[in-house]
Amino acid sequence: MKKTIKIATRKSKLALFQANLVKSQLEKKYPGYEIILNEIITDGDRHDTIPLQNIGGKSNFVKALQYELLNEKADIAVHSIKDMAATETEGLMLAAVLQREDARDVFVANRFSNFSALPHYAVIGTASPRRTCLVNAMRPDLKIELIRGNVDSRLLKLTHKEFDGIVLAAAGLIRLGLSSRICSYFEDDFFTPAIGQGAIGVECRSDDRVTRELVRFLNHAETEHCVIAERTVNRVLNGDCHTAIGAHAKIFHGQMHLSAMVGSLDGKNILREKMHGDFQHAKDLGNAVANALLDKGAKKIIENK
Repeated sequence: MKKTIKIATRKSKLALFQANLVKSQLEKKYPGYEIILNEIITDGDRHDTIPLQNIGGKSNFVKALQYELLNEKADIAVHSIKDMAATETEGLMLAAVLQREDARDVFVANRFSNFSALPHYAVIGTASPRRTCLVNAMRPDLKIELIRGNVDSRLLKLTHKEFDGIVLAAAGLIRLGLSSRICSYFEDDFFTPAIGQGAIGVECRSDDRVTRELVRFLNHAETEHCVIAERTVNRVLNGDCHTAIGAHAKIFHGQMHLSAMVGSLDGKNILREKMHGDFQHAKDLGNAVANALLDKGAKKIIENK
């Protein structure tokens, strides 16, 4: 009988793409193993018309998969890291972080070539407090409305003219072969990406040393360091799904450049911080950036969300 590795994943197209990416690499590395996908429908998927904040936030997508791990119904879970809580769940650990795709946000529309082409009072769809804040800061004349669902359902709502444009993560569209739908990119020097955006995480039980070692080859060290720094910012700020927080790290010539923001939903009050340092001290850099934001008054913005 073949040894098996069971992968917990959501059933959405994007989640399955990401899980199959991990599956194919495991099959190539370990031809003696049978790699099985355990497809889960989460509450976040079932209730895709309700604001995420009302059903536990983005981590709702993660918890159902973590339940499978903790109850030993799966060996690993594949997540979009931006959906994961800032602190690790007891008994679980992030065993590998795959190489990041483009971390930027993008503007998608059917009738407008770019974000600047939108007329006054155009309707923009997003479910993210961070995107709401930054869109309001750029174009306070626009009307922002809630849009939920997977990538396909959001694009369908755009086709049905429920929205003039929507804001999505570039990574999801690229992975699904839909990069042609991108009208324009929001540059990350202003439109700070979500923590972990574009990165895929492989989670396992922290006491499962065998599985941890089996999947470690998937890890992309540079992306892992960047994710550590970004997640540290969120953990120190104690941000949640109601908070407009972004953080993005890049590494150039051994130096990590970390930028972060905290803002009000109306976009009128945005605090920013940027620092650089040795990438091997990613956690220290994340702490420093977060504490600098707290010194500037980030706690007040977070508490008044």
